[in-house]
Amino acid sequence: MIGPGDVQWMTAGSGIIHQEMPKGDKRGHMGGFQLWANLPASHKMMDPRYRDVKSKQIPEVSPGKGVKIKIICGEVQGTPGPVRDIVTDPAYLDVVVPAKTEFIHPTPPGHTVFAYVIEGKAVFCQEKSPFDYEVEGANYFDIQRNALLGNGTLVLFGDGGQVVVSTEAEPVRFLLISGKPIGEPVAWYGPIVMNTRQELQTAFEEYEKGTFIKHKKA
Repeated sequence: MIGPGDVQWMTAGSGIIHQEMPKGDKRGHMGGFQLWANLPASHKMMDPRYRDVKSKQIPEVSPGKGVKIKIICGEVQGTPGPVRDIVTDPAYLDVVVPAKTEFIHPTPPGHTVFAYVIEGKAVFCQEKSPFDYEVEGANYFDIQRNALLGNGTLVLFGDGGQVVVSTEAEPVRFLLISGKPIGEPVAWYGPIVMNTRQELQTAFEEYEKGTFIKHKKA
């Protein structure tokens, strides 16, 4: 049973076929996030791993100015998160920044870095002109865009050594996620991700024959 703030960590590899069937509460409401991290070709058929991480096992640090960071994966100020040993060296942080506060966080150069806003609004990397960024799904005639980015907005950062988040009248909560790019082609269908269409076809043929699972836990 997954409770509020809990995390499921899984490396499917060559041993797990999975399906999630969430139900939510009595009203059908639920909140959660899934992050799928692709594996490089050299690790696609690695041994599977699975672990439940309870909310009380997720450390929280306060770097100052009232900022709070829950560390799911990665490390902040020497404190590591419980999800570890992932091939692409990701970081997965749940960040809350109070109103009228600037938050600066270092990021590994060369890594893909993005933020997803959950609550509130903020300015990201001091881009205060709405013409300095693009918004996925924005209305074509939306000429009243604000530099304050709110709930449901995804911010993809350029390469650099840090991100800067500034709030004004209200606080913001966002997921800050980064990882090392694989730089390999992607062939994806259903629950299987490979590098080529031929590999994908072979994987589905093996799945139908019952030979796709290479590693089984006793």
